[in-house]
Amino acid sequence: MHENLVAAPEQRGRLSGSLGVTSIVFMVVAAAAPLTVVSSNSPLAIALGNGIGAPYAFLLTAVVLVLFSVGFVTMSPFVKDAGAFFSYVTLGLGRRWGNATAAIALVSYTCIQCAVWGFLGVATDNLLQSYGVPGLPWWVYAIAFIVVTGALGYRHIDLSAKVLGVALVAEILVVVVYDLVASGRAGAADLGHAVAPLSDATAPGMAAAVTFAIAGFMGFEATVVFRDEARDPNRTIPRATYVSVILIGVFYAVSTFCLIAAVGPSRAVDVANASISGNGTMLIDSMNAMIGGPVGHIVQVLLITSLLACTISFHNVITRYGLAMANRGLLPRRLATIHPSHQSPSFASLVQSFSAAILLILLVVIGLDPIAQIYGFMAGVAAVGFLLLMLLTSLAVVAFFSRRTNVETVTGAGRAVRTRAVPVVAVAALAACLILVLSKFTLVTALSVPVSTVIAAVPVVAGLLGLAFRTSAGGPTATAVAAMDELVTTGGTE
Repeated sequence: MHENLVAAPEQRGRLSGSLGVTSIVFMVVAAAAPLTVVSSNSPLAIALGNGIGAPYAFLLTAVVLVLFSVGFVTMSPFVKDAGAFFSYVTLGLGRRWGNATAAIALVSYTCIQCAVWGFLGVATDNLLQSYGVPGLPWWVYAIAFIVVTGALGYRHIDLSAKVLGVALVAEILVVVVYDLVASGRAGAADLGHAVAPLSDATAPGMAAAVTFAIAGFMGFEATVVFRDEARDPNRTIPRATYVSVILIGVFYAVSTFCLIAAVGPSRAVDVANASISGNGTMLIDSMNAMIGGPVGHIVQVLLITSLLACTISFHNVITRYGLAMANRGLLPRRLATIHPSHQSPSFASLVQSFSAAILLILLVVIGLDPIAQIYGFMAGVAAVGFLLLMLLTSLAVVAFFSRRTNVETVTGAGRAVRTRAVPVVAVAALAACLILVLSKFTLVTALSVPVSTVIAAVPVVAGLLGLAFRTSAGGPTATAVAAMDELVTTGGTE
């Protein structure tokens, strides 16, 4: 991320390329780490949510995200920064709301990263024990991976991509193969019984299932990052965003359905409960039962690389939010340090790694279970934060285009629908999802209402703190902030 948050096109370096829809969709789906979601979010949605109706949660989430994406991609040509949510909100609602959005994002991505650490530690211990290695506390492996992630984050981001690129492709293929084998082995009867009645989509547990489904979509907004490298971005980026959301949503829903069919619809909830209260091996055990042999070990290795991919991705997001917030005076300026050789937010990476280790150790001392509680609680907090981020972004889209009387630069049919009508519907849909999730958050935590309220309020408190801070007038980004304010005042006129 460059030091200036906003700059005219001729004042900043721009990447170039000719990426098409297929290339961008592939990168986004790979980054979604489907093996991680099917292994962790799906069992949680089944056990704590609406049972075999869990696939409906992924489909509902995909529909809401498609509505959100309409305004998101329509506004993207006017956003001069690299596409982070806080850039949209700053442009649409003003600097202080942008600060609030950055704080929410920082906390939300930190929580989802912490959730993955717990699952990663358990998965690594399971794999090594299967090879005869004596068992160790899960957090020992988690801390080791924090060090690995920090080392990769300290260097140029290309290294992270090269380390995990092949593994991400492999995990997608593994989940596809699993779905095919599971649907083939289950038989027509189990497949039929695995289709939940539509009434399950309105069951109270749907709220918890939606919570984990939403957490599984975190990071999908990366499509706009490729704008400068896309072929005909005004067409490629919207199409890639819609295809990515729909494909990921269907992929998650189908894989969750196949998981239910594979273990048996009548046993799915019990197996999922045993998984989240044990070693989180519902998918691995199902794979071993159907295929067995070396495939199970391969899947376990790919699960670890998938979880590692998540942590590296979230680490990179967190450090760049930290860098941007430091540039805006919300965090110490030292966090804005860019390594002269690696061109990475090196100091922010070190701080993030250290703070992640401290947070994880604190949760271990408290005595929380790594899957049912650390993963479940942190994923729930992240889902609330992610909904807040999208809600604020949709409000920013509505505000931006309501001030902008001249929208000729928005090309294509249905200009008014894309700039006004659908964003308003997205605001309503996201608000409804947020209310739904919060109203049944005790299903996610299995704790009392007061404790659940405190946990769910974490991203809200972060947002209020961000809203209370005022960006310092001086510093290296004063010109950038002034330019952003001018864009807000003029309605984004280029």
